[in-house]
Amino acid sequence: MNIIPTEIPDVLVIEPQVFEDERGFFMEVWNQQAFESAGILTNFIQDNHSKSPLGTLRGLHYQVQHTQGKLVRVIAGEVYDVAVDIRQSSPTFGKWTARTLSAENKRMMWIPPGFAHGFYVTSETAEFVYKCTDVYAPEHERAIRWNDPDVGITWQIPADSQPLLSKKDSNAVNFNTADLLD
Repeated sequence: MNIIPTEIPDVLVIEPQVFEDERGFFMEVWNQQAFESAGILTNFIQDNHSKSPLGTLRGLHYQVQHTQGKLVRVIAGEVYDVAVDIRQSSPTFGKWTARTLSAENKRMMWIPPGFAHGFYVTSETAEFVYKCTDVYAPEHERAIRWNDPDVGITWQIPADSQPLLSKKDSNAVNFNTADLLD
């Protein structure tokens, strides 16, 4: 497995070793020993799976309690995946990083607790799966507006289109008024 640092040192891109032949492919998605040797010390307790059409934007989501680290990947299609550091004590507070994740490139991204997370679907559909380090706690869930100019994410959204948003994401707050983490 190849671990690639991003502009935010705590967020990592993971390229698994893929074995391919005429029968298809095999890859190891999670190996606790290998991830621990890469500095990812965690236990996963929940797996999630979503399917979304082209133009869907989910995020930027996080929890103020039961903060979740996420190991994310795409098993069908392609997304532009974004992590925003919301840890006020972090040297990268308010910064973001993003990567294209797809079924084809088989890359994963490790987003530790303390980050808001979102993705935009760039293919006809995308199936997105992720392992979480803590339970979903809706009473502690928050969302930051996807296009907040203070964060300044450069999404891969065509200029002539608007993303498909949930009601929750349409009503998300600006970064400077959000409940952030210490």
